[in-house]
Amino acid sequence: MINFLKYKWVYFTVSAIVILSGLVSIGRWGYRMSIDFTGGTNLEYLFNKTVDNKKLSAIIRYSGLQVIDEKLQNGNHLILKTKAIDEKQETNLKSNLIGNLKVAITVLKSETVGPTLGSETMTKTIIASLLAIAGILIYMSFAFKGFDYAVSAILAMIHDFLVVMGTYSLISHFFGAELDTMFVTAVLTAMSFSVHDTIIIFDKIREYFREEGYGNMEFYANRALTETLVRSLNNSMTIIFMLLALSLMGGETIRFFVIALLVGTITGTYSSPFIATPILVFLEKKRLRKTK
Repeated sequence: MINFLKYKWVYFTVSAIVILSGLVSIGRWGYRMSIDFTGGTNLEYLFNKTVDNKKLSAIIRYSGLQVIDEKLQNGNHLILKTKAIDEKQETNLKSNLIGNLKVAITVLKSETVGPTLGSETMTKTIIASLLAIAGILIYMSFAFKGFDYAVSAILAMIHDFLVVMGTYSLISHFFGAELDTMFVTAVLTAMSFSVHDTIIIFDKIREYFREEGYGNMEFYANRALTETLVRSLNNSMTIIFMLLALSLMGGETIRFFVIALLVGTITGTYSSPFIATPILVFLEKKRLRKTK
């Protein structure tokens, strides 16, 4: 049996460094927000020939659009993000591009989200996260007949949430990732994965109590980690390899979503044995001392 809990302060220190780095990034740079939350229009046009970037930019501004972000890929693929526009303004933009650049346009994407809908999406996201936390707290309290188990799992889940949010802020600043509804999906998935892994360890500890009676909590925790860690790692590695392949070979539209899932999977695998379990041992020891 390996004494994993002997190094609990090392685990907490590593987590503190990662979380603090992320919080500093959030405070300093924040995120690039997608139109899902801010409102606006996303346009993607494919031209039938290569166009001049400077001339293209001049035509877009002449059309009276408030440009948020503009990219020209491969000389003929325009990715444009603007303040919300209507159908008439988009038709005017296409006419100007066709007339001045002498090109044919294939519309790959044209979506508009109003500011009100963006605010509503943000509100629903926060409510969904809080409901998920409350549901897990209630379920684990009943399933394990102990509030300490639920609190430990929730704290580990919050740890994972902060790691993913902070890491994504760094990715957003340095690589241009946008915070959108796909990222929200990735965060909620990572939170559920974290709890799933934690339940396996906690269930093993509960099994020892049921079969052998109350004993040394730290001994049972180390024993549970020794018996479940390899299985958890094998399970996680299959997911990690799949996500790595998707992040390298997948398209631009899902790349940052996959990376967020990858970060969530890694931190979820880490937090269950090295954050949730030490917290549970601490809380249970504290409770037993009070009982005595």
